[in-house]
Amino acid sequence: MSLQCVPEPNVHVFDARGVARRFRHSAIFGALGALHNGEAMRFINDHDPIPLLEQLGQCFGGQLSVTYRQRDEYGVVIDFGITGLPEA
Repeated sequence: MSLQCVPEPNVHVFDARGVARRFRHSAIFGALGALHNGEAMRFINDHDPIPLLEQLGQCFGGQLSVTYRQRDEYGVVIDFGITGLPEA
């Protein structure tokens, strides 16, 4: 079995497995910062990023939603959403 990623409207895929480990957190924060209300970032990774989730929670607080779509020995797929942003 592999990690599943089906395209959906307003869901932007971020496959962290292809990003060098030392750049991952910065890239993820940047990608989340680029989201608009109603959009989500589908995060694919080879492991469950518990420390990253804590950092994201500190940065985005209650505006961040975290929904696990897959969590098993193959890795994780998480939908991150940002809500309550001012309309541009």
